[in-house]
Amino acid sequence: MNKKIRDAVIWVCIIGLFAWVLWWMYGQFPKGEDYSKNYPIIGQTHVAVGASHDPYNSNPPTSGPHYAEPADEGFYNALLPDERVVHNLEHGDVWIAYRPNLPDNVKNILRDIAKKYDKVIITPRDANDSDISMVAWGRLDSFNVENGIFNRERAESFIKRYVNNGPEKVPASIHRQE
Repeated sequence: MNKKIRDAVIWVCIIGLFAWVLWWMYGQFPKGEDYSKNYPIIGQTHVAVGASHDPYNSNPPTSGPHYAEPADEGFYNALLPDERVVHNLEHGDVWIAYRPNLPDNVKNILRDIAKKYDKVIITPRDANDSDISMVAWGRLDSFNVENGIFNRERAESFIKRYVNNGPEKVPASIHRQE
């Protein structure tokens, strides 16, 4: 009798572990439609801070000339130069640029996303064409927030689809230490 109970417990644990792994894996995949657009890569050269360069081919930029110093990942209240964050994109980070006048509840959701995911940088950006622009190397998805409602699933799916999509596989944080 004890052997049967022990075997049953072992099988329940194995099945439970298997179910948990499947549930965890399902949560790692993007959900929903991919609304992003592909933009041609226009290079990845370093330029001096403040130096002029050819215009970007998207707003916000998805590739192109950038500063040698990337930004730290996380949520920002202060504006950062596009050229600094493009360096992060080159290393596979995802950039969420938001209009500074968004409601506080939306900014709080963005803060939560920045805490939840590695390789994500979230900054205000006055030059956005839309309230939210999600950017990865060569990819852009922009949309407006309506009635203070932010589509978190869309943002998290974009991150899951395009994080680590840059041409340089060394994390930007390691690159800074070189």
